Amino acid sequence: MTKRHIHLPADAEEGLQSFLEEVDSRLASEEDTCAVVEETLVDLHGDRDAYERWQAGEPVSPAERVRLQGYDPCNATLESEYYAEKDEERYERSKFLQWLWRQFDATPMADNVEFALRFRRMLADHLFEECGENCRFFKGITFSYGHNITIGDNVVVHDDVHLDDRGKLTIGDRVSISDGVHVYSHDHDIVDQTEVTNYHTIVEDDARLTYDVMVRAGSHIGENSVVGARGVVQSDVPAHHIAVGMPAKSIAVKPGWESVAEPVPEEMPNERDARELPYELPDGFDDFDEFGRDRSPPDAE
Repeated sequence: MTKRHIHLPADAEEGLQSFLEEVDSRLASEEDTCAVVEETLVDLHGDRDAYERWQAGEPVSPAERVRLQGYDPCNATLESEYYAEKDEERYERSKFLQWLWRQFDATPMADNVEFALRFRRMLADHLFEECGENCRFFKGITFSYGHNITIGDNVVVHDDVHLDDRGKLTIGDRVSISDGVHVYSHDHDIVDQTEVTNYHTIVEDDARLTYDVMVRAGSHIGENSVVGARGVVQSDVPAHHIAVGMPAKSIAVKPGWESVAEPVPEEMPNERDARELPYELPDGFDDFDEFGRDRSPPDAE
């Protein structure tokens, strides 16, 4: 079943286009990104009067002050900010844009589908390493950084998806990612969970990740393949195959694709080690262990 075209009323379309062009132009300019994000969020949340009173030095309550300060991404922290190996220079701008994306989702306008899809698509051009044409990003999508994500044309990412790009994430053309999917590009050591390994995770053209799928870091989802609902991908999924289960295994080739697909394997292929992304921490790096555990196994040599 195809979708039908929907058009906003002329006045709404004119206002939306004017707003998108203004924010897009400001983000593409030499203007301070932090200031652009702050001012855009103030207006989207309808808080301009209180903001200007506060800026003029008029008294505000502690709660108002916290709210008004929160529009400035420089006053916020995100989980990924604590990651030891992050690229500090790239992350600074990505954090500001990610804050705008997340806080936009907290506004009533985030439920206006036509407005919201076009706003997020515009932001994707500034946040992601690369984003193709006609992509649709729905509500509640989160990222680690954003700048390590490459997305092709005509991709659809539905509600409450997590795209982890602590390593690197590449998504091809016409990929469909359903609600609740988590795609990872980093993994933790089983014994010492503070030891992180980053990977390049790849989702090829025309693949479908259906409801609640989890893709392990370093996996390769082949072209035109399907992962069934709540499947847990621990390895690679061959092109044109249907994989289901925990862990996900191929159960069949898509009907009509048998001549160009590999036979259903007894064991799923796994080349994630070849997709590991090494990194180095700077000398004198000031780290901390939030758990403070003794991680030395009693039977280790």
